[in-house]
Amino acid sequence: MARSKKVKSLPPEDVESMFAAFARVEPEPRSELDYSTVFTLLVAVVLSAQATDAGVNKATGALFALAPDPAAMVALGVERIEGLIKTIGLYRTKAKNVYALSQLLIERHGGQVPADRAALEALPGVGRKTANVVLNSYFGHKTMAVDTHVFRVGNRTGLAPGATPLAVELGLLKAIPEHYLLHAHHWLILHGRYVCKARRPECWRCVIAQWCRFEPKTPTPKGR
Repeated sequence: MARSKKVKSLPPEDVESMFAAFARVEPEPRSELDYSTVFTLLVAVVLSAQATDAGVNKATGALFALAPDPAAMVALGVERIEGLIKTIGLYRTKAKNVYALSQLLIERHGGQVPADRAALEALPGVGRKTANVVLNSYFGHKTMAVDTHVFRVGNRTGLAPGATPLAVELGLLKAIPEHYLLHAHHWLILHGRYVCKARRPECWRCVIAQWCRFEPKTPTPKGR
């Protein structure tokens, strides 16, 4: 991920104001991936790497109907999984990972998804970001998953300037008030996806624009 233009970090009072604004607009932000269990969440997040949530959701409806748990996923086999997710980028590699992680969940964890970062990261196709999403979205841990959107927002706003995803993650965990950490990941990813866009941030409708360090702010388009 390329680093955005370097900006100064925000003072604590501005960070508090930013997240208070996010909370007023969307008190209970949710993932846009479709899932019903921790296993289907894990698989959906693995499949979402370099793919859109909407694209993943189109494929996982049929997949999860046939394989809602690790045993059923293993029973499908790699080729069947491939056929069900072939509309998703890198589907061959992802099918192998989903099959292999399902096997390991059965062998090492009795078919259950562990609420432990190290155990999650030991599964095929599961990195730090995926582990953080599962820990946060399902188990309620106050983790921060940094994807391209969160990385951009962290740098661009001054919330947590950093050269790497890990640096931004640690910076955000340090900067964000503890009472906002549970929902912070979803607020930031949705903000980056729909408002603070990569090529042309929509500053004119941004709820945190007055505290954001990004300059120059994008002007309101004509006709709006």
